[in-house]
Amino acid sequence: MLTFETWQEPAHDFEVDDTYKGALSTLEWAYDTYGDEVVYACSFGIEGIVLIDLIAKVKRDAKIVFLDTNKHFDETYEVIEKVKKRYPQLRIELKQPKLTLEEQAEKYGDKLWETEPNQCCKVRKIEPLDESLSEAIAWISGLRREQGPTRANTNFINLDTRFESVKICPLIHWTWKDVWRYVSRNELDYNVLHDRGYPSIGCAPCTNPAFTEEDLRAGRWSGQGKTECGLHG
Repeated sequence: MLTFETWQEPAHDFEVDDTYKGALSTLEWAYDTYGDEVVYACSFGIEGIVLIDLIAKVKRDAKIVFLDTNKHFDETYEVIEKVKKRYPQLRIELKQPKLTLEEQAEKYGDKLWETEPNQCCKVRKIEPLDESLSEAIAWISGLRREQGPTRANTNFINLDTRFESVKICPLIHWTWKDVWRYVSRNELDYNVLHDRGYPSIGCAPCTNPAFTEEDLRAGRWSGQGKTECGLHG
């Protein structure tokens, strides 16, 4: 079994010219290989909605973790409830940080996401995911190469040195249009903020509309010189 400790470039080559551009075959490989020891860390953005539907075709009771920072949009929590109803067998966990918002304010000061956004992401996202992955060998992510230069070299299967695990990215060859076509064709529920100019949706204080397809993450941490929360390196 391919693990962090036994890592070598995978010999398995996924078909990228099939209907799903390699996504379904990648997921089938992942669950055949790791079973319950693979976790999907889902933000419930539009890519997440696609991946959930594909995962449900492969493993109906898959484990999905949502990093609940307690600062997400109401619309995000609403779409999570819709997903739970559509896929009742999926095991969806809303993972909480160790610190409540009040405890975080006492320790680091009020509105840490404004004063030290990297520390806020560490407390409310990175550490909770680290805990969730402590008992998993691999995790699934919705990264796409088209999303920006920091993701352009992402492969289907990646060595994740940050979390000392194997990171599986089934959607690397999907375009923004591919994602939306899939959602429309399958009449999937999605976060309505996407219709209001939010291509990438994170915590409410750190996410603004971004009316451009040139940089699909331009609305995240606007004006702070920050484009990643730290989950992906």
